[in-house]
Amino acid sequence: MEADASHDHSTDVGRRVALRREQLGLSREETAGRAGVAPQYLRYLEEHEASPSIGSLTRVARALDTTVAELSGAEAPTPARPEGGGAVVSLDPDECYELVAAHTVGRIAIGTEQGPAIVPVTYAVVEGAVVFQAAGLVGGKERLAFEVDSIDEAGGVGWSVQLAGPVTEITDEPERRRLAEALPETTWPPTARARWLRLTPTRTTGHRVAPRSAA
Repeated sequence: MEADASHDHSTDVGRRVALRREQLGLSREETAGRAGVAPQYLRYLEEHEASPSIGSLTRVARALDTTVAELSGAEAPTPARPEGGGAVVSLDPDECYELVAAHTVGRIAIGTEQGPAIVPVTYAVVEGAVVFQAAGLVGGKERLAFEVDSIDEAGGVGWSVQLAGPVTEITDEPERRRLAEALPETTWPPTARARWLRLTPTRTTGHRVAPRSAA
């Protein structure tokens, strides 16, 4: 059945999350609301080879009245990592955008008078562009690089997506109010004196590291 095909690439964590949610009779939207995560993130977690952070998994576990150990299968024997590390595979643009849209914290790479700098930012994907707030450092810059990743060092799996393109400042107040609804309630860094910025990607690249048997 087509409805089940989306789970072909899910991890054990994703299958446990979906099973527990269904046991409680909760929709993805209800579960995401309880956990304080985006519904798109929960869908990606259930259907793909996701590597959730401990913070995200803790929030999902609380929303499902269970524990991180239950969702991660901590009681089960830890499988041996494949010799030689995982296989690196390229992600197509659609996969890259799906991953970026399912998360809310990324990093921008910029040049400063002191040299290159990496700045964490809270963001949202709106109409194909990455919208975020950042102070001083990015003011007046014409192009930026943006990166989002999720790495499970213990399991030897993960992914990384990089976007690059021109960035423009958003000065229209009604548009700012509209975009504020898309951003998470808690922003990073603190938004006092921060500029509203929009990155329009012109280059998209991504890679996933998976066990060789799954690549």
